[in-house]
Amino acid sequence: MTDRQDLRNIAIIAHVDHGKTTLVDAMFRQSGLFRENQKLSERVLDSNDIERERGITILSKNTAITWKSVRINLVDTPGHADFGGEVERVLSMVSGALVLVDAAEGPMPQTRFVLTRALSLSLPLILVINKTDRPDARPEEALLNTQLLLMELGAAEEQVNSPVIYAAGREGRAGRTPDALEPTLEPLFDAILSQIPCPRGDENAPVRMQVSTIDYSDYVGRIAIGRVDRGTLRVGDTIALCSPGRPTPGIATRVSSILMFEGLGRIPVTQASVGDIIALSGIGGIEIGQTLAHPEHPDPLPVIRVSEPTVAMAFMVNTGPLSGRDGRYVTSRQIGERLRRETQSDVALRVEDTQRTDAFNVCGRGELHLSILVENMRREGYEFMVSKPDVITRTGPQGREEPIERLTLDVPESSVGAIMDNLSQRRAELADMIVENGRGRLEYRIPSRGLFGFRGEMLTLTQGEGIMNTYFEGYGPWRGAMPGRRVGSLVASESGKAIAAALFTAQNRGRLFIGPGEDVYQGMIVGSCSRAEDIVVNVCKGKKLTNMRAAGKDDNVILSDPLRMTLEEALAYLAEDELLEVTPTAYRLRKRILNPQEAMRARRRAMTAEED
Repeated sequence: MTDRQDLRNIAIIAHVDHGKTTLVDAMFRQSGLFRENQKLSERVLDSNDIERERGITILSKNTAITWKSVRINLVDTPGHADFGGEVERVLSMVSGALVLVDAAEGPMPQTRFVLTRALSLSLPLILVINKTDRPDARPEEALLNTQLLLMELGAAEEQVNSPVIYAAGREGRAGRTPDALEPTLEPLFDAILSQIPCPRGDENAPVRMQVSTIDYSDYVGRIAIGRVDRGTLRVGDTIALCSPGRPTPGIATRVSSILMFEGLGRIPVTQASVGDIIALSGIGGIEIGQTLAHPEHPDPLPVIRVSEPTVAMAFMVNTGPLSGRDGRYVTSRQIGERLRRETQSDVALRVEDTQRTDAFNVCGRGELHLSILVENMRREGYEFMVSKPDVITRTGPQGREEPIERLTLDVPESSVGAIMDNLSQRRAELADMIVENGRGRLEYRIPSRGLFGFRGEMLTLTQGEGIMNTYFEGYGPWRGAMPGRRVGSLVASESGKAIAAALFTAQNRGRLFIGPGEDVYQGMIVGSCSRAEDIVVNVCKGKKLTNMRAAGKDDNVILSDPLRMTLEEALAYLAEDELLEVTPTAYRLRKRILNPQEAMRARRRAMTAEED
């Protein structure tokens, strides 16, 4: 057994917006990866367009820097619980973790989620209290709360008493005390070298590597990424694919290239040894969790386990009258292939066939998890329809059980009453409440289905000043029926182009989603109704002209700006009998049954069946 003193593998754990990616930017610069005068965009690890737009990390990323002749492999992990599948598989590659905490906010729910996974692997920790340069920073209190959280999660004594580094990541400064930060991040680098154990293993043993991530290239196909668990792998060696429970290994493949991470890219190398995180291409049929091993020693590592999905949504071929105008990929075959390709790189996602050939049931870790998939497919040129998200229940010791989440809210004191009243209708149970300094901090245990559409209502009730965070806590007993959407929809009765005069009449009945001149079809939802029931409106009907009246003689038509929903808002708005059309250029809400008369008869039949 040998120690790789020239190597460290470390993950970075943090809540959303605690400065994780900007701290990595500073580490890149100070390690000499970039020139001092080199122009570099902020948050270089957030390479995905959606990550930059939303300011969150969705996909885990591998990168490497060198400090004092030691290679440090950094794994940037997502901070949101919906992307826990990314977290659970990449933590198997590292030997320690940086726990990044905002000096003003302290540990937050997503910190708890990822930290729980790190503690289950007994990883050594380094606590980094970041953003100490904020005017409202409370570094000592943030450290105390982090240590209390570690104790609450059952951390070992040495993990609770982990070394502490204070930092101002945006400025690239760090130190052992919050009042004496050095002008560089050297204290942080030194702590990594001294506190994170180096990889240890037998370099002469038969090679073995578990695949933790799958990448894809148009030129070489699937790329397997993982850490070498033992032995030494060289270009030209023969390696076989094996899995637990498989009596014989798969077909042996010759290693044509080995890539190692350096900065933001990958460089070819001739060999990799114990502890190296590498990328291999040209291995067909590889999946996350499988093991690459010497053909004569096919002893696979245990499969990486991830939590089960909690939310499901139907993906369907777009059958609306306007289908096929925008999308490049519109058939069920193309949509199904894209969904199954996603499961190869996202182990937390599950795709199931349905009785219909043009529909697929997609299960994920949360509403955000599925909405990111929808947005990615839309940007790639896919056109399809999705249903309202629904939770996945199970039968357990308590009978019918549903997923329960821990909800943390930080709202103005004046909004506490309205928030509590809203959550009581969503079957939420109050766990803790603290009101001080004009703000209220509330903690609830709430069914996952109770969170659908809650973010928008919370922002309205708090006038945009509320902050909410959630994480999956487990399954609990079914809490009964829950009030649905409180407003109905304005449904178009005819197809054509929307006319300003007709929209002016319709807007007296609710809030419009479209403007004049937009294409409309029968059964399309053109607005929300001020009443609880749906109302059929004709927004394509123009004024008939006579010899007594001309178009120019009418009063000016003044229309309110239409409400343009985001993807999450549109998914939250959906009712059981409604669908969302997703195209590369637009979102369109519609009824499942487009003909209003047929839709009404279907509702009556459903009500009769429930009464019987």
